[in-house]
Amino acid sequence: MYHKLDFALKEIQERVNLFCKKNELDSPIEYRTLDVMSEIGELAKEILKMTDYGRRSPQNNKKVKIELGDVFFSIITLANKLDVDLNEALDIVLEKYEKRLLKGSPGSEND
Repeated sequence: MYHKLDFALKEIQERVNLFCKKNELDSPIEYRTLDVMSEIGELAKEILKMTDYGRRSPQNNKKVKIELGDVFFSIITLANKLDVDLNEALDIVLEKYEKRLLKGSPGSEND
């Protein structure tokens, strides 16, 4: 089924692909995977700092936004390298969660 999001995700993936080509940012899949993990760690660190390790409520701030952007970019570059259509991947995952929720919870125990 076609959604507005279909077009947006394809455009985003192509935009990142062109940016990487223009700036010669090609890396092997293994490096792209490590980059995703590294960026998630940086996001976690910012959230820990922002909340003073859970003592304060989280607040949206520029540092968290930048780190989320880095995670998003890294995931897109990995998907592009693996030739994965992120819209298809999202559809598969949403269907998986819908099935799990019908069984009572979104956890993997319902697979």
